[in-house]
Amino acid sequence: MLSTDERYMKQALTQAKKALALGEVPIGCVIVYDGKVIGRGYNRRNTDKSTLSHAEITAIRKAGKVIGDWRLEDCTAYITLEPCPMCAGAIVQARIKRVVVGAMNPKAGCAGSVLNILQEPGFNHQVEFENGVLKEACAGILKTFFTDLRVRNKKEKEEREKCVN
Repeated sequence: MLSTDERYMKQALTQAKKALALGEVPIGCVIVYDGKVIGRGYNRRNTDKSTLSHAEITAIRKAGKVIGDWRLEDCTAYITLEPCPMCAGAIVQARIKRVVVGAMNPKAGCAGSVLNILQEPGFNHQVEFENGVLKEACAGILKTFFTDLRVRNKKEKEEREKCVN
């Protein structure tokens, strides 16, 4: 039987698969309040042509509309990949109580990998944090995406070189 965290992380993975279907980096987020998902989001940066179209930002915006407040104090965010600086900052600003992450991001993560914005003692809010929930599935979808992207980019480069020669 799946734990509560695993159940909601599976829903975040469903969001990540929506991003993947668009050719986006497959990152998903769901925000839960009182046992209900009140915000969902997936990466849409290329689709929307916007740096702000991260899974977490979309989910936070939707969750705030559902509860009618920008403060998400009793909410938990389930995110397939450790948040970037922008998203970690938005999580702190939204006063989200807890964040559960699938895979860590050693190159850009701000929940402990590069920085720890979520638990910065100088801020007026710190976030409870857990990681590694469905880690293999969360990391696996990203690894497959980037492997396929490298293959696709290599083929495109070879095709361009054929046209030039």
